[in-house]
Amino acid sequence: MEVQVKPFRHPLHRIALSAVILLAVFMSCGESHEHIAPAVYDKDSLPTMSAHGISNLISDSGIISYKIVAEDWDIYMTEPQEWTFLKGLFLEKFDSTFHVEWYVQADTAYCHANRIWELRGRVVVLNRQGDLFETEELFWDMTAREMWNTMFMCITMPTSDQQLKGYNFRSNEEMTKYSVENSVGYMPMNEKEEENDNLSPEKPGVIYEDTRRGSQADTRRDASVSSAPTHSITDSTKVQ
Repeated sequence: MEVQVKPFRHPLHRIALSAVILLAVFMSCGESHEHIAPAVYDKDSLPTMSAHGISNLISDSGIISYKIVAEDWDIYMTEPQEWTFLKGLFLEKFDSTFHVEWYVQADTAYCHANRIWELRGRVVVLNRQGDLFETEELFWDMTAREMWNTMFMCITMPTSDQQLKGYNFRSNEEMTKYSVENSVGYMPMNEKEEENDNLSPEKPGVIYEDTRRGSQADTRRDASVSSAPTHSITDSTKVQ
């Protein structure tokens, strides 16, 4: 005959155990955690919009004036707003008849307040006359309609077999009137010009004037250049 002995439990023991369970449940409910990321307060830490493989037309004052092609385009809603093109940029500038005035390529590009462009890396610009501009830095003010830099600039003019090199480049937006400091280069000369040049003493900072006709005329390079002015930003472009 098998006798089963049940352990004796006092009622106070049950009450204490129930109290411990209720206390544990209450504490677990009061210390619940939400699995969410902390709020981002710095607007410049993350882009508001990111686009990949884009090809967009941009209007200026209601007229389509530019075409942008880029692998990545990030927009930051900072003050002022900033665009970044960290994987390169190809930009075309159109005239009033939608013909390409010039285009620019750069390894990295930034656009501040939709008006001030900062191009870095391998920067190449080709204007309508076929003049090729090569540098590692270029700034472009869309409001003042001018470009400038402080680094080395090489300008090749294949139509006239001329080349100009120097620093502190400054130009109009169309890249047809420009100047550099400490310039060196070469240009073809006939026998009479070469003879006169040999008779005259060398003069530093000689002003070079382009004598090409038609659309290639009116290109002047001045040996003196002032620093880039500061312009107020009053307009913005519209993404189509």
